[in-house]
Amino acid sequence: MEKRNMSLEKVKMPEQDPDVRNKNFDEVALGYTPEMAMEEAQRCLHCKNKPCVGGCPVNVPIPEFIEKVAAGDFEAAYQVITRENALPAICGRVCPQEDQCEGRCVRGIKGEPVGIGRMERFVADYHMAKGDTTVPEIEKNGIKVAVIGCGPSGITCAGELARKGYDVTVFEALHKPGGVLSYGIPEFRLPKALVAKEIENVEKLGVDIETNVIVGKSITIDDLMSDGYKAVFIGSGAGLPKFLNIPGENLLGVYSANEFLTRVNLMKAFKFPETPTPVKIGKKVAVVGAGNVAMDAARTAKRLGAEEVYIVYRRSEEECPARLEEVHHAKEEGIIFKFLNNPCKILGDENGYVTGMEVVKQELGEPDASGRRRPIPIEGSNYVMDVDSVIISVGTSPNPLLRTTTPGLDTQKWGGIIVDEATMETSKEYVYAGGDAVTGAATVILAMGAGKTAAAAIDEKLKAQN
Repeated sequence: MEKRNMSLEKVKMPEQDPDVRNKNFDEVALGYTPEMAMEEAQRCLHCKNKPCVGGCPVNVPIPEFIEKVAAGDFEAAYQVITRENALPAICGRVCPQEDQCEGRCVRGIKGEPVGIGRMERFVADYHMAKGDTTVPEIEKNGIKVAVIGCGPSGITCAGELARKGYDVTVFEALHKPGGVLSYGIPEFRLPKALVAKEIENVEKLGVDIETNVIVGKSITIDDLMSDGYKAVFIGSGAGLPKFLNIPGENLLGVYSANEFLTRVNLMKAFKFPETPTPVKIGKKVAVVGAGNVAMDAARTAKRLGAEEVYIVYRRSEEECPARLEEVHHAKEEGIIFKFLNNPCKILGDENGYVTGMEVVKQELGEPDASGRRRPIPIEGSNYVMDVDSVIISVGTSPNPLLRTTTPGLDTQKWGGIIVDEATMETSKEYVYAGGDAVTGAATVILAMGAGKTAAAAIDEKLKAQN
């Protein structure tokens, strides 16, 4: 009988020391060793009904890959995962497993769930280190499909269609592929060399990626259809930042989290002047918001040399939307949390530079439409925080460019593209969409799930015609 590990706790993930890592951009989590992965794999009970698989948006056969890990057959485990998930090294690092596969794990009822994400990361890293570049034999069908955006949903859709024999071209607006994986998530959580490697694996399937193409400006969706593309998938993300609409937001030293992280992650501003893009933050930084992006921005500011970094959030810690792991890491690294505080004004000097931020203390009232308790300002509680820069991280929405240049494409009032959720087809026939362009800012794995659903629907529709 297979050996079981009945420990109530996951095998601990080795990490850089907080006081060392908050000064560098190297990855925080160092990854499992083969022995650690095998030990963790033995915690799996191999439940008959596999609740973990039901929690995975791309349906990875989790117990099957864990069984291979427990036996030490890591290459076989990789083959099992990649039947359903083209980006395992990325998902193993940035998926909110606690809300998905691990959230359904039976071991989590008493103790910690099985470390599914940690093992997925280990298996993907093991495969990459081996440098195996086997490419499956693909029979081409000569049908052209266009994908707009080279983020998680676009890459997944492109890879799935390429495996089915389609000639896929991905049009990416930026000069580097990867979307939010390249510009949004910091190096210390997701190394960019690893993102490039995962994208290279998709290119090996025959996917052509064209960068610096802004669909809606350089070319339109109708142009693509006229050029012989039989279907189009829109995976253009949600890169348009939201602001607070308070006085002082146009002062120098106020960034959207998107711009700040793009400067650092994509343009490598942390290497300035070796690289041409600077980023100026000063000694004291306030990050407004408490989602994962806010944590990324705060932890990045700390690494850029800020002495004091504050997370300013209008609700309490209980309502904080970021992953628990991200909050824990931020606290370990010395980020200061100011819960139940809401900015009402950003202050500046005569030269237009930020000198401070006026905030008003809050108390929580009844739940609002989001189900979280609504913050209510406490009269007369205003005070000024002494800060040199402010990073606004209160969400993003889809860029309006595609919806304003594509006749017949229906969208929500807030900008999300309306789709049939079963197929991801939009109101415009042969045009599909998925990921943040549809849902607004969400997770990498949900975007991948949408790309996968769309690829299957595109294949079904185009096959029915031929």
